[in-house]
Amino acid sequence: MFNGLPNEDPYAYLGTYIEICNTVRLAGMLEDAVRLSLFSFSLSGETKRWLHSFKGNILKTLDEVVEKFLKKYFPKCKTAEGKAAILSFHQFAYESLSEALERFRGLLRKTPTHGFSEPIQLNIFIDGLRPQSKQLLDASVGGKIKLKTPEEAMELIENMGSSDHAILRDRAHIPTKRSLLELSSRDALLAQNKLLSKQLEALTEALCKLPTQLHVGQPSPSFILQVADCVICGGAHDSGCCIPTEDTSHEVNYMGNQPRITFNACGYSRFQHGQQYNQQQG
Repeated sequence: MFNGLPNEDPYAYLGTYIEICNTVRLAGMLEDAVRLSLFSFSLSGETKRWLHSFKGNILKTLDEVVEKFLKKYFPKCKTAEGKAAILSFHQFAYESLSEALERFRGLLRKTPTHGFSEPIQLNIFIDGLRPQSKQLLDASVGGKIKLKTPEEAMELIENMGSSDHAILRDRAHIPTKRSLLELSSRDALLAQNKLLSKQLEALTEALCKLPTQLHVGQPSPSFILQVADCVICGGAHDSGCCIPTEDTSHEVNYMGNQPRITFNACGYSRFQHGQQYNQQQG
């Protein structure tokens, strides 16, 4: 059944339809009449409605039906697309000669109206091969394979294609066992993430041990501030910078008229006694 979908091939459908009709024989009816009468039964949906839109006996032969059918479901724009696909043919990196030949023939079958002659088809195919495949074909004929007739060249290509699975594959593109320097980007990313995880684990472990190390550790002697004791009062300050207390204040008041030198706030009492002595002498 043909539904007229974009992925359906009208030419392939017509070929299948003709094969089926060749198996049908009706007494008293011509072959073309049988094909014409059965054509509508091979269509479905919108395609059947399209065929019934032709009133009366406008389409009297199968050729007329096929012409209208291809104009509707295989317009000129599809022919142009098919020709462009044929002209841009090239052999893939991992594609053997036989695989490339079969794919090229599929492009030709998909667009029967391409209009390319056999010599042109052969040139397009050879030009689309990889350099390694071209060199082997030229070496097999002792020159240029394009100088052969299309029949001779195609026979040689088919013969070599039947055994090219081990010969014509581009060995430079066959994947080999990778070394450490040939890691893919995905493998390199996984290795980098694994290394980063190990580094984070080591850092976390070191940070967990840090409080214990600080608790049991002893301060370095170089950071201990050595303060000399005062030679007068024995306090932990420089000599002569004694801090006055309540008891020493009474002592100073009691001994104020004595010629004894006392230190208060780095020599202030000494200065005061000297001032009183100068007054008495005056």
